Amino acid sequence: MTFRRWLRKKRIWLYSRIVRDRGTPQSVARGWAIGMAIGCIVPFGLQLIVSVPLAIATKSSKVGSVVGTFVTNHFTIFLIYPVQVWAGSRILGGRLGYAQIKESMQAVIENQTFDSLFALGGEMAAAFFAGGFLLALALTPPTYFLVLRSVVRFRAKRAEKRARRLKA
Repeated sequence: MTFRRWLRKKRIWLYSRIVRDRGTPQSVARGWAIGMAIGCIVPFGLQLIVSVPLAIATKSSKVGSVVGTFVTNHFTIFLIYPVQVWAGSRILGGRLGYAQIKESMQAVIENQTFDSLFALGGEMAAAFFAGGFLLALALTPPTYFLVLRSVVRFRAKRAEKRARRLKA
């Protein structure tokens, strides 16, 4: 299977998960937006501990809140985390270099332990969260509105098909 075909299958699977989720379109979109925000802000490994209770508290899609956190996964964190820390460092007025960040983050990515995370130091941890908030601010609103639009469209088309079948 080619990468392009694999990617298409994953996109279709994701779309199917989004539009077939139960609940109102707003609750589905809210769940996915929560997952996206938590995926950006909270370190890998702690995301589900935060996203699921938050989805429950806000009466949002739990499936969406879980799958939405997958924005950061074993493949994307190699790119996202260093860029996130670099952006956060700039926001906070620090001057952490990308090479320095990448080297420090490599230990966190490879070990995935709290000890390796805490070894980064306060400046890098603060930059991680500041960059995460920036990333969440950039990605969460589009996620909410794209999911909302997709669910509304899918359900309208499905209702239209059912109405045509009933008339026939």
